[in-house]
Amino acid sequence: EVVRRRLRRLKEEGKAYPDLFLIDGGAGQLGRALKAASEVGAENIAFVAIAKRFDELYLPDGRRVMLPRRSQALRLLQRVRDEAHRFAVSYHRNLRRKEGLLSFLDGIPGLGEKRKMALLNYFGSVSRLLSASKEEIAKIEGFGPKTAERLYSLLHPD
Repeated sequence: EVVRRRLRRLKEEGKAYPDLFLIDGGAGQLGRALKAASEVGAENIAFVAIAKRFDELYLPDGRRVMLPRRSQALRLLQRVRDEAHRFAVSYHRNLRRKEGLLSFLDGIPGLGEKRKMALLNYFGSVSRLLSASKEEIAKIEGFGPKTAERLYSLLHPD
């Protein structure tokens, strides 16, 4: 899905496609990426998948390539793969954290979408919102002292 979205966006913006896609995964992930590129009409791009288990490279023609363990090329591909993996994990962790805050905010009566998004953008997590003062909440666009007081009271009923 990421490959499809990326290629579709590049096509819509009239930008050049990348020369190479390095896929974090094996033959299955490579096949899905190739299908996505074909669906978008971006078929002249090189694709290589690198599987973590044995650091095997998978090529679109079905071949598997094992680079020498001490190869600089393998080390570069491993670093790129690991960085992409780290970025994806971080992105999804952040997304889940924000989804948690949004679902928490959905339970608060009188909060519309704009205010929920303002709280999400400002605080980013339930714990940061719960530790905020009335004054800090009042600083957010769409919140004044009265609205901040009401929200604070709902968050801290004691």
